[in-house]
Amino acid sequence: MTSMEELMGLLRIHVKRGINLAVRDVRTSDPYVVVRMGTQRLKTKVINKDINPVWNEDLTLPITDPGVPIKLTVFDYDTFSMDDEMGDAEFNIEAFVQALRMDYADFPDGTILAKVQPCRKNCLAEESVVVLREGKVLQDLYLRLRNVECGEVELQLEWIEVPGCKGLSATPTPTA
Repeated sequence: MTSMEELMGLLRIHVKRGINLAVRDVRTSDPYVVVRMGTQRLKTKVINKDINPVWNEDLTLPITDPGVPIKLTVFDYDTFSMDDEMGDAEFNIEAFVQALRMDYADFPDGTILAKVQPCRKNCLAEESVVVLREGKVLQDLYLRLRNVECGEVELQLEWIEVPGCKGLSATPTPTA
C-alpha cells in the first residue's frame, strides 16, 4: 500500500476505445484492457463481440514514481480457455508530468503545453499533445498495439491532486 508521503497524486486513465483490434474468436473478439504500472494492475470491463469496442471507462492509478512506464495489454475474453492476448503497448507520463509542473494558471483554454512525437521508444500511432482544457491538464494518446497484426487503443490522461500527499513539486528530475 502506498503511503501519503510517497504518493504524488492520482493518474486517471480514461480508456476510450479500441480501433480495428485483432480477431481472436471465429469472426470477432471479446476485448478488455489491462493496465499495469509496477505491481499495480487494473482492468476494464469486457465488450462482447466487437473489434472496435467503446469502453469509456476510467482506471485510476496512484503515482509514486512518474518515471515508471505504464503497460497496456488488450485481451480477448474466453469462457472455457485462457484469454488470448490481442497486443500490448507501453507509454510513459514524463511529458505529461512536466506540463503539470508548469505555471499554467494564466494560460488560455486550449493552450498546448507539450507535444510528444511517435518514435521507436514509444507506441504512439500519432502525435500526442498535452493541452489545458477547462482548467485541467489532459493528454490524448492513440497507442499502436505491438505483438499483433493490427489495432490501436485511444486513451486520455488526467491528473488528480490528492490533499495531504507530496504532490508533483517535491519530485526530483529523473536521471537518464
